[in-house]
Amino acid sequence: MFLIIGYVVILAASLGTYAIHGSLAALWVPTEYVAIIGLTIGGFVAGNGIKAIKATVGALPSIFKGSPYNKAFYIDLLAMLYEILSKVRKEGLMSIENDVENPDSSPIFSKYPAFMADHHAVDFLTDYLRMMVGGNLNAFEIENLMDAEMETHHQEAHGPAHIVSKVADSTPAFGIVVAVMGVVNVMGSVGQPPAVLGKMIGGALVGTFLGILISYGFIAPIAGQLEQRVEEGGKIYQCMKVVLLASMNGYAPQVAIEFGRKVLFSTDRPSFSELEEEVKNRK
Repeated sequence: MFLIIGYVVILAASLGTYAIHGSLAALWVPTEYVAIIGLTIGGFVAGNGIKAIKATVGALPSIFKGSPYNKAFYIDLLAMLYEILSKVRKEGLMSIENDVENPDSSPIFSKYPAFMADHHAVDFLTDYLRMMVGGNLNAFEIENLMDAEMETHHQEAHGPAHIVSKVADSTPAFGIVVAVMGVVNVMGSVGQPPAVLGKMIGGALVGTFLGILISYGFIAPIAGQLEQRVEEGGKIYQCMKVVLLASMNGYAPQVAIEFGRKVLFSTDRPSFSELEEEVKNRK
């Protein structure tokens, strides 16, 4: 939503102010548009493998959706972790074996569809719960393993943002390429009347204008949106990590979820009383 609003403001500020003292028709040079778009797409395809291309294209729709990671989501997450750890504390680790092996049919997990929609997060949680059920664990070693897995996930998730950012950086250069081709065309038409040459030079400069506008006005904001989505999506893993480690170190479920609450961003973090009240109501 805000991306579209930003685009409208950018177009109004650039084309709108230009239209006050110039003709918008002078900016309509279709071959320049085709050349810049083609060069940008070609550079994107040439510079990335099939996995990176699929990941980038697949990530683009997320920028038009609101983030699912809000206060309500984290209240659900912490309440779910509390319920799981409470069951472990009362009935032992083996009591959650079926929940961990079949989360889709688990009476606990099934109550939290927003969490279940994030398959990576479900796998992360169930994998470490499975390891807890499996037997003797060293909390320090598990923490190192969690950090390594989170780093791998973080690096992979940042891929589309980095790729789009590189595309944005290259687009102004493609605009210059198109402008230079236009200037070469002008040099070959030196004998034409000044009015004709002026129109041709103006058309060539449209390439530079388009390259810069498309880069910083349209592609770079997409990279920024993807980057923000990654940062928001990574916090859930840190939250689960500290809760599970606190439980492994002997803290009660109520205290363990407080560890998780404290690592959340301030805009998404429920207050202590809000979380406590929610947990009490769900009991």
